[in-house]
Amino acid sequence: MSGSANSSLESPDLYINRELSWIEFNRRVFAEAKDERHPLLERVKFISIFETNLDEFIMIRLAGLKDQIDSRTARRSPDGRTAEQQLAAVRQRLAPLVQEVRRYWRQVLLPLLAQEHIHVLDYEQLNAKQRHAMRLYFENEIFPVLTPLAVDKGHPFPHISNRSLNLAVVIASSNPDQEDLFARIKVPPALPRLLPVPVSSDEPQAVAFVWLEQVIAANLQMLFPGFEIWESYPFRVLRDADIELQEDEAADLLEYIEQEVRERRFGAVVDLTVNPSMPLRIRSLLLENLEITESDLTIIDGPLGMGDVMELQSITRPDLKDPPFTPRVPPIIRNSENIFDAIQKHDILLHQPYDSFNPVVDFIRAAAEDDQVLAIKQTLYRVGSNAPIVNALLHAVENGKQVAVLVELKARFDEENNIGWARELERAGVHVVYGLVGLKTHAKVAMVVRKEEDGLVRYLHLGTGNYNASTAKIYEDLCMFTSRHDIGMDVTSLFNSLTGYSRQGAYRKLLVAPVSLRQGITERIEREIEIHKANGNGRLIFKMNALVDPEVISYLYRASQAGVSIDLIIRGVCSLRPGVPGVSETIKVRSLVGRFLEHSRVYYFGNGDKPEMYLGSADMMQRNLNNRVEVLFPIQSYSMKKALMERMITPVLADNANAHELLPDGSYREIRPKDGEELFDSQQWFLEHPLFEFNEDSDQTNPTISAIPSSS
Repeated sequence: MSGSANSSLESPDLYINRELSWIEFNRRVFAEAKDERHPLLERVKFISIFETNLDEFIMIRLAGLKDQIDSRTARRSPDGRTAEQQLAAVRQRLAPLVQEVRRYWRQVLLPLLAQEHIHVLDYEQLNAKQRHAMRLYFENEIFPVLTPLAVDKGHPFPHISNRSLNLAVVIASSNPDQEDLFARIKVPPALPRLLPVPVSSDEPQAVAFVWLEQVIAANLQMLFPGFEIWESYPFRVLRDADIELQEDEAADLLEYIEQEVRERRFGAVVDLTVNPSMPLRIRSLLLENLEITESDLTIIDGPLGMGDVMELQSITRPDLKDPPFTPRVPPIIRNSENIFDAIQKHDILLHQPYDSFNPVVDFIRAAAEDDQVLAIKQTLYRVGSNAPIVNALLHAVENGKQVAVLVELKARFDEENNIGWARELERAGVHVVYGLVGLKTHAKVAMVVRKEEDGLVRYLHLGTGNYNASTAKIYEDLCMFTSRHDIGMDVTSLFNSLTGYSRQGAYRKLLVAPVSLRQGITERIEREIEIHKANGNGRLIFKMNALVDPEVISYLYRASQAGVSIDLIIRGVCSLRPGVPGVSETIKVRSLVGRFLEHSRVYYFGNGDKPEMYLGSADMMQRNLNNRVEVLFPIQSYSMKKALMERMITPVLADNANAHELLPDGSYREIRPKDGEELFDSQQWFLEHPLFEFNEDSDQTNPTISAIPSSS
C-alpha cells in the first residue's frame, strides 16, 4: 500500500466512532422491542437485553474512557476524538435514548401488558387488599434480610457494590436543631425484583407484580422504629468491571484472576443513576461520597435497572412468546452408526440454533465412550453454569482417555464459572491450561484422536460459537465437523502452541491470530483488488459482529476504490463509513437484529471462479487480530460452499424484516419491503429450510432451494 494512499484513507472523517456506533447498535436492539411482529413478552425481553447491554457498555467501555482521562492518555480514536470528547459525546447521545426506553415502557408496553391481564404496578396503584398482602410478604420474606446502614460521624459511608440497587433514606431528626439523618438500604439481589401481588377475582387469568424497592420504601417504619421517615429515593451504581491483567507478574494465573474477580466490586464508580425526584442535597451527598462528579450522574424518569424485567419471561403465556421449535439433526448424523462414521463420509456443517447443538455434545460423549479414542483436546471460552461438554470431558478421563483442555479464565463476566470448571477438571485429572500470557484464547476448536485400521485419525470440530448448550439455543452460529488430514495437522500444531512451547509461524489451512490471520485477510483483499482490475468480478462478503480495525477498514476502502463489490453484514459496531464518494461507494453495510443473536463470522472472497470461504471466531477488531488466539477455518467442500452462499448468505442479504442499513453519517435506517416486494425474514426462513443436507450420490446440497427475494 502506498504511503500517500494509506494516509488519505486514515482521515478521521472516514471513521465512525466505535462507542457511538455501539449506541446505534443498542438502539437497534430497542427497535426490536418496538417491532409489533414480535409477541408481547418477547418485546419486553428486548427491553431487558437493551438494559443489560448498556450496563456492560458502561462498566467496560465508559470505564475505559475514564481510565484514559485519568491517566492523561493523549491517544485519539481513529475518528480523531480525545477520550474526553468521546465520553461527552457518549453521555449526550445515551441520555435521550435511555429516557425514550422508559417512556416507551410506560406509554406502550405497560398498557399492552395490562390488556393481556399482566399488570406491572407501582405501589401507589395497589388496593388495600394488595397492600396488606405485600405488608405480610415484607415482614416474612424481605425484612429479615435487610440491613439498614446509618451514615453519620460514627458510621462511615458504606461501600456501594457494583450493579446494586439501593434506597437513600432520609429520617427526620427529633431535635429541630439537628440535621436530618441519612441511611442506605441495599435492595436484596437474591429476591425477585418484581413481586407477585394478588389479583381481583374479576380477572381469574390475570397476574400482577409490584417493584421490590417500592415495597421496601412503603414499609420503612419497621426498619427505623420510633422515627418518622421523611423520604426515600432509589439509586443504582455501576463500577469499572474491566479486569486489569498484569499476567507477567502473576505467579499463579488462576489465583490472580480469582482475586481480580473478587475486587471487581470495588472498582471505581462509573455511573450513578437516580430518579428526577431525588433532591439536590441527596444527589450531592451521593456524588461526594462516591467520589464522582455530576458528569457521571444519569437521571432517569422510570424504573432503574430494567434488565430485571426479564423476570416476566417466567409467566406461562405461550401465546405471548415466540413459538417453540425443534432444532434439526442432519440425516447424515441420524442415519450413521456413530458420529465418527458420519464425519468420515463427508464434512458436516451445522447452523445453530436451527440445527441442534446435541451433535456437538454427542461428539465429545462418543469420544469419551469409544474404546478406539486415545485423546481429546479442546478450547473452552464460555461454557456456562450447566455444561454438558465439561461433564463429557470428565467422563472421558474416568474412562482412561488423555484429555487436555484450555480454559480461558479471562472470558469477561464468565471468569467465576470458568474458574470453577477449571478446578473441577484439574481434580479429575484433566490437563488444564489457562491460556497464553498476554493473549485470550477465543478460538472454538475440539480434536478427538482415534486409532483406526489405517492409523490415527483426527476428528475435528471447529466453530464460530462457544461450547455452551444454553446460548446455542438463541445464538446463531456455524460449525463444521471434519477429519481432513491437513486441517488436523494444523489443529495439532495449534494445541501444541497453546499447551507447550512453540513458535508456530505458519499453518497449512487455518488462519490463526495473532500469527497469520491479519495477513491472511489483507492479502486476500489485495488479491481481490487485482482480480477486479484484471476481470472486473471482484467480490467480498464479510459477516461478523464488529468491524473496527483501521488497517482492515483501509484495505476495504482500497478495494472499493478499485471497484470491488463489497457486502458487509455486521451485527454490532462498525467504524467503516459506507457510501462515501471516491472511497466506499461499492460498500454496503447491513445489520441484523432479530429473534436470534447473529453471532457467526463468515468471510467470502470471490477469487475469480475459485471462491474461498472461511468461518471462525474472529471479528475484525484490533483485540481479535493482535491480542487473541483466534481461528478461521476454510470451507473446502464444494457442496458446503454452495450451501453457505445460496442458503445462508443470500437469505441474509435478502432480509427486509430484521435488517438495518448503515448510512454514511453513521446512522441506520430500517430495510423494509419496497413496492411490490414481500416481507422476507431470513431467520424464519432458516427455521423452515435446512442449510446443508448431504447427498452421498452427488456431493451436492439437497433439496432444491426455495425462491428467495433478491437482495435489495
